[in-house]
Amino acid sequence: MKAFEWTSPTTLNEAVEMLKSAPASDDVDNAARPIAGGQDLLTTMKEYITSPTRVVNLKSIRGLDRIEGDDKSGLKIGALVTLSQLEEHPLVCRSFPGLSEAAHSVATPQIRNLGTVGGNLCQRPRCWYYRLEEVICLKKGGSECYAAKGENKYNAIFGGGPSYIVHPSDLAPMLVALGASVLVTGAEGKRSISLDKFFTLPSEGNIRRENVLRNDEIITQIQVPASPFAAHSTYLKFKERESLDFALASVAAAVEVGANKTIKQARIVLGGVAPIPWRASKAENFLNGKALSSDALAEAARLALDGAKPLEKNAYKIPLTQTLVRRALAKVVGVTVRSEA
Repeated sequence: MKAFEWTSPTTLNEAVEMLKSAPASDDVDNAARPIAGGQDLLTTMKEYITSPTRVVNLKSIRGLDRIEGDDKSGLKIGALVTLSQLEEHPLVCRSFPGLSEAAHSVATPQIRNLGTVGGNLCQRPRCWYYRLEEVICLKKGGSECYAAKGENKYNAIFGGGPSYIVHPSDLAPMLVALGASVLVTGAEGKRSISLDKFFTLPSEGNIRRENVLRNDEIITQIQVPASPFAAHSTYLKFKERESLDFALASVAAAVEVGANKTIKQARIVLGGVAPIPWRASKAENFLNGKALSSDALAEAARLALDGAKPLEKNAYKIPLTQTLVRRALAKVVGVTVRSEA
């Protein structure tokens, strides 16, 4: 990796100033960067994908590694909370089970012990064209998304164009389903951003970025409101290998269950299929007031993938994700899925 300056501020204001005062760069890959667990940032630096002139260590700032809240007020998750902490926290396990499952699904125990919640939300794309140092793709300032006509087994079937990345975070789909927001501190002050507005499509704004954070902004906390559907939530993920891998497809589901196991409201967010966590609004609307029969599950799964536009080598993601939708909904409501053979 290229030489860089390392700083360890002890307050948020100092951290923001260190990001702001670094040599100016409009290029997100060369701007000063905050670091927490460093699982993604250090990898991109070693592979010369990113070359920040200054790296700002956040781990010396007190108070960002706490989980607070209760069943009535919801959750307040510090950005430096590790994935292991989130996975094992009693309140999360009891009242937000889908969030615990999403944290558990990430990589290996060693990585979960270091990786942070804030870092998981801000991961860079895993597309192999982007990750190859020698390839200057659209996301790195080039003129072409090579995945569009190349090796696109892992790329987007929703929201693609002109780039076809998929967002790698496992926490993001579940947090979007739970209606979470992030608190951000920057040179212009603090702001709260609903997580469903935090991530950006390649066709929106700056194609080099995946979210709305400015170079001098830091996520400090994730807030998850108490809700009637949080306790009935789950996260299902399909990956090629038992551990370590990112999702080929995933589903975050959360429902409010009424009498006779009817659905009062549903949240379904897909992962591994789009550049952002992909909300399956048609399926959600269809489920309102429905009892979950096998036919209703099948129709919800069909609607969840309605409008998908697979590339040459990733059409398999449609039936795969439909199966995950059926299984996730059946799990949270407590019904048996008819044989899918």
